Amino acid sequence: MGIQHRRAREKEGLREEILDAARTLFVKEGYESVSIRKIADKVEYAPGTIYLYFHDKAEIMTKICEETFAKLTARMQAIEHDTADPLDKLRRGLRTYIQFGLDHPNHYLLTFVQGKAHEAARPVFQTTGLESFSCMRRCVQACVDAGQMVSNDADELAQTLWAGIHGLTSVLITCSGFPFVEQTRLIDRMVHTLIEGVRRRPER
Repeated sequence: MGIQHRRAREKEGLREEILDAARTLFVKEGYESVSIRKIADKVEYAPGTIYLYFHDKAEIMTKICEETFAKLTARMQAIEHDTADPLDKLRRGLRTYIQFGLDHPNHYLLTFVQGKAHEAARPVFQTTGLESFSCMRRCVQACVDAGQMVSNDADELAQTLWAGIHGLTSVLITCSGFPFVEQTRLIDRMVHTLIEGVRRRPER
């Protein structure tokens, strides 16, 4: 491995370490309470080092949200592009979204629960964030086109489904003390309830 390649890897590794530290601190202490110095202390570097990678705290927040949306979009697109029945793809998409949040709770909380409140992150929701949602909307539209839904309004249906899975994901992450039933059962029941609420039933 050449010196330049090794240095590039080390630089990228430190960049990710900074993002990880900031994400943890933002979730634990709140965005407004975290300073560049606190992030620097967390990664055990001088504050000046942080500025070699990011212009300010707002840029760190933006990058965290961008990366979260990109990771989620990649998972959703993999389902969107397969050849299964549209309704089956939608079911798996809902489960995939919930599981993503559970696998990455700090990413999810910061981006979907806290991120929207911060001015710096708002433009991200109109770009990479909108693309994540568009994956779900296209899955819903495919179900509409196949005559599988109770309505032809894909926006209404997609937003309704997202509200349901976002609510469950947020609750499972933040309400750890609640005596939930077994998690897989609860997720399956939510997905089933949502799908049955929007699925067109055969005429008798």
